[in-house]
Amino acid sequence: MNTTLGNTVRKKREALYRNDKSFSLRQVAARIDVQPSYLSRIERGEPLSLSEDKAIALAKELSIDQNVMLAMMGKVSKKLQAIIRRHPDAFAKLIKSLEKKKEHEVLEIVRVVRDGKW
Repeated sequence: MNTTLGNTVRKKREALYRNDKSFSLRQVAARIDVQPSYLSRIERGEPLSLSEDKAIALAKELSIDQNVMLAMMGKVSKKLQAIIRRHPDAFAKLIKSLEKKKEHEVLEIVRVVRDGKW
């Protein structure tokens, strides 16, 4: 894990908690089936391993895109891995082409692809 992931999870959970007390650390931990102390350690950015299933459950619980959650953990979902394996050369070229782009340029490319205007 890392501090970026921990901060993201903590800030999102705390923001939800302000409006809905069911987002306490203990209740969120129970809903994703981990110990509260484990979720607390994740939020503090301690180096822990969270399975893909638990990461996806946490992402859904906090309304975070599951692929973003996995990426913050240094992982790629099994579903995305399968897509990449079908077109490895194309994805390698695509990812390398994004390396020198600025954040707003990458987001614009994502928007165009998402909206089907590509």
